[in-house]
Amino acid sequence: MNYTVNGEYVVLSDVTDFSLPATFECGQCFRWNADENGVYHGVAYGRALEIKSNGDDILLKTTELDFLDVWKDYFDLDTDYTKIRRHVSVNGHMEKAAEFGAGIRILRQEKWEALCSFIISQCNNIPRIKKIVETFCALFGAEISDGLYAFPTAEAIAGLTETDLAPLRAGYRTHYIMEAARAVVYGIIDLNGLAGLPPEAAIKALQTLPGVGLKVSSCMALYGLHHLDVFPVDVWMKKALALHFDCDFDPKVFSPYAGVAQQYIFNFERNNNGK
Repeated sequence: MNYTVNGEYVVLSDVTDFSLPATFECGQCFRWNADENGVYHGVAYGRALEIKSNGDDILLKTTELDFLDVWKDYFDLDTDYTKIRRHVSVNGHMEKAAEFGAGIRILRQEKWEALCSFIISQCNNIPRIKKIVETFCALFGAEISDGLYAFPTAEAIAGLTETDLAPLRAGYRTHYIMEAARAVVYGIIDLNGLAGLPPEAAIKALQTLPGVGLKVSSCMALYGLHHLDVFPVDVWMKKALALHFDCDFDPKVFSPYAGVAQQYIFNFERNNNGK
């Protein structure tokens, strides 16, 4: 990957396996939206970004400093996903799924945001998750610019009541959001520390939080802690595994990139309905 600065844009060239729609629309994040011209707008780490494709190049409307400090790492640009796709293509179906999912990159999301977002995601669909998250940010996040807000900090949420969060219309998840915020603020759980633990230990620690089961903790470990060997399983994945893999299937066959393989399987199943 190479980059140059051209006016208000950082231009990425020679980037392999980076598709904006594939990365933003695969279910791993909830604050990125494309406009009518295919330009994606989003917020991460308290910074707003416009990003678009232009032929083989990708253009980020940002400063060089912010690119190096935030976005280069956020988009995991130092990881060779072409190599990962080859590694996880262990059979014919995985070859198809990995090829179909070419361009998906696992974002390095802010840990508290990922935890809170996947608590909200429980028994929910993506449009509604996005609506709740955006309302959450508008009500309790710091304003970045006109109409754009950072994700609320755990500190901003820990002292609130369920009545304060009622406008989110998040239902039973409201209590879990508040308990997670308090656990982070009061040091009951150390999200930065979890990133340095083995995945199994991190998942076990996350499940001590109210309302955080195996699915949410696994998603948090993969998308929030960047443990790329974690393999979350939901309804789509159970269906895909039953259709295309032996009954004794073990995701360790994809190690140390089982989480990336999971994303390819999930994305292929959701878009091809098992074909």
